Amino acid sequence: MLGGSFWVALFRNGISAGLLMAVFCMMDHSRMKKVLPCYLIFGLFVVIIFSLWYLINFESFVRFAGILIIPVFGGFCLLISSDPLYLLLYKLTLGFYLLSIVVFLGVDISRMWFGGNMWVDIGVRLIIITIILMILYKKVRKNFLEGMDILQEEMDLFSAINVFLSIMIAAFMAFWPDNHEFSVYRMTRIAALLFMAGIIQYMVFHLYLHRGREHRYQAEKELLEMNEKLLRSQLEMVQKSEKEAARIRHDIRHHCLLMEEYMKNKEMDVLLSYVRQYRKEIEDQKTEQICGNKTINAILSVYARQAREENIQVIMHVRIAEVATVRDIDLVAILANIFENAIHGCVQSGAKEQKITISIVRKGKKIVMQCSNTCAPKIKIRNGLPKFINNKGIGVSSIMKVVSYYNGETDFFAEKGRFMIRVLLNIPQSE
Repeated sequence: MLGGSFWVALFRNGISAGLLMAVFCMMDHSRMKKVLPCYLIFGLFVVIIFSLWYLINFESFVRFAGILIIPVFGGFCLLISSDPLYLLLYKLTLGFYLLSIVVFLGVDISRMWFGGNMWVDIGVRLIIITIILMILYKKVRKNFLEGMDILQEEMDLFSAINVFLSIMIAAFMAFWPDNHEFSVYRMTRIAALLFMAGIIQYMVFHLYLHRGREHRYQAEKELLEMNEKLLRSQLEMVQKSEKEAARIRHDIRHHCLLMEEYMKNKEMDVLLSYVRQYRKEIEDQKTEQICGNKTINAILSVYARQAREENIQVIMHVRIAEVATVRDIDLVAILANIFENAIHGCVQSGAKEQKITISIVRKGKKIVMQCSNTCAPKIKIRNGLPKFINNKGIGVSSIMKVVSYYNGETDFFAEKGRFMIRVLLNIPQSE
C-alpha cells in the first residue's frame, strides 16, 4: 500500500473489489440481472468500511486488509451463489489469485521504477485488471461454463482443498502482515510462489476437466453398446418369428389335409374343435403389444423376455404413445439401463420369488417412469446414488445424463429387499 487520501484508498479498494466480483460473476451460472444489484450493494458497503479502516488506522489496514478480504468476499459469494461448494471454492481462489497478482505487480512496479508513486500503482492495476477481464471473457469464460457440469461431477473435497491451499500459501506470502519492505529477494520469492500456484490451479482444472470428459466418453460408449445389444436382441426375435412362420407354412399342408378328411367324414364338431386349437396356436405367436410407443414397446419386450428366461416375474403398466420430441436413443439409454439393472438386481438377490414392476405413464408435458425390483439387502443409497454390489450398477451415469438433458429428476430408493428408481422427464415444449 503506497498511501494516499481517503478518496484514493476508496478508489483503490473499489478496483480490488470490482475485480473479485467481476471474476466471480463471469464464472457463475446465476442470472446477472438478479444478482448484480446484490453484488453492487455489498461491494460498495465493503469498500466504504475498508476505506474507513484505512483512514482510522493505516498501519493495521496495510497488515491485515489483504488477508481479511478472503473471508469477507468469500462468505458473501458462498451465500449468494447456487453452485456446489467445491466449484465455489475454485472460483474464489481464482479471483483471489488474480487479485494477488494485480496488487503485487502494481505495488512493486511502482516501487521498483517509479519511486513508489501511488498513481503509477493505480494505473498499473487498472491496466492489468482490464487485460485479465478481457482474457477471461473472451478466452476462458465460455470453456469454463461449458465444462462446469463436468467439474461439478468430478471435483471433490481433495481437489478443492488442493487448489485452495496452493493459492492461499502464495497469497499469504504476498499479503503477510509485516512491514512489506521492498527488496528484489522478496519480489522474486513472491513472483515464484504466485507462478507455481497458478500452474497448480491450471493443472488441477484441466486434470478434472479431462477426466470428466473421459467419463462422459465412456458413458457414450456404454450407450452405443446398449443400443447394439438391443438391436441384436430384436434381430434374434425377428429371426425366431421367421422360423416360426416357416414352420407354420410347412405344417399348413398337413392341417389342410386333416381338415379335408374331417369334412369328408362330416365330423363337424371335431373339425370345429381342431380349428379353434389351430387359431389359438397362431395367436400365441403374436409379438407382445405393451404400448403404442414402438421404441418403448421394443425395449420392454426384449428385456421382459430376458427376465422371464431367468424365472423373474414381470409386471408392466405402460400408458404412453409416440413422443416426437423425445429421442429414441434417450429412451433406450434410460429404459434399457433400468431394466438391465433390475434383472441383475433380481439375480444377485438370490430370493426365491423375484419380481420386476415397471410403470411408464405420460402426464401432460411429463413422462413418469418407475421401476421396482427384488434386490440384495446390502444395496445402499449414498449421496442420492445407489451403491451396488461389486459396483455392477450398469449405466447409472447414462441415466443421469439423459435426465439432466430433459431437465428432469431421478430418485433412488432401497429398502427391505426392494430397489426402486423413479425418473421424471420434462417433454420439450416444441412438441
